[in-house]
Amino acid sequence: METNIPNSQIQLKNLADAVAMIRGISQLKPQIGLILGTGLGQLAEKIDVQHRIPYDQIPHFPVSTVESHGGELLIGTLEGVEVVCMKGRMHIYEGYSAREVTFPVRAMAGLGIETLLISNACGGMNPDYRRGELMLLSDHINLQGVNPLVGPNVDEWGPRFPDMSEPYDVELRQTALQIAQKHSIDLHEGVYVSVLGPNLETKAEYKFLREIGADVVGMSTTPEVIVARHMDLRVMAIGVITDECFPETLQPVTIEEVITAAGIAEPHLTTIMAEVVSQYGGM
Repeated sequence: METNIPNSQIQLKNLADAVAMIRGISQLKPQIGLILGTGLGQLAEKIDVQHRIPYDQIPHFPVSTVESHGGELLIGTLEGVEVVCMKGRMHIYEGYSAREVTFPVRAMAGLGIETLLISNACGGMNPDYRRGELMLLSDHINLQGVNPLVGPNVDEWGPRFPDMSEPYDVELRQTALQIAQKHSIDLHEGVYVSVLGPNLETKAEYKFLREIGADVVGMSTTPEVIVARHMDLRVMAIGVITDECFPETLQPVTIEEVITAAGIAEPHLTTIMAEVVSQYGGM
């Protein structure tokens, strides 16, 4: 269990410091927030970036230590919609607490976003999934052993016991499926299970995770989603299947192979995300 948890007033002040710093640089009022996962930076290239702010310049922001992740907050427009984008995320396996990992989501909400779009790299356990394909998250299972809402609740942010019966917005998901169909993109829909990492799973663990109802496995996303829903943000998440995790035919995988697989799926992911932004900007 986390220790040295700051009280509500300290948490509010820390967030206010970060938001004030960002607003001091940019006067844009982003409507939609984006989080880009491992090897998934292509969408950032479509943003008309007006400001790039390195994470280490933002008060109380954690800094990504993973080489495949960028480390800057992008503020600009995408499809004519004002957005804020995390180019690179943080993970609990890097040594951060769940609260620290999700601080940037709090900051984006403080800037005024109402919708959060998330991408991640994940391992496919459903036998119908293949490397390089996409999965729209319909639900998740949190097996990371931590929760970003542990500790004193900040009532200004959300309720003590937020509902999670529908963490991924139904309307956003339906829109994503329609966009995928229009562009002949294979987009699965299923359950994501988050584990702590950083090691990949054993054959027995993959078998267990599949048997409890998960279609893909990853090391992120659920903390951000929990905090986003705590702050009443609409959420959509898409996973890029970077390796096939079938116990009977399991093969070793490297981070280079993961990034290569992410690159295969990136154009399709970018198409879906950009069109969702276009349709929901201003709503």
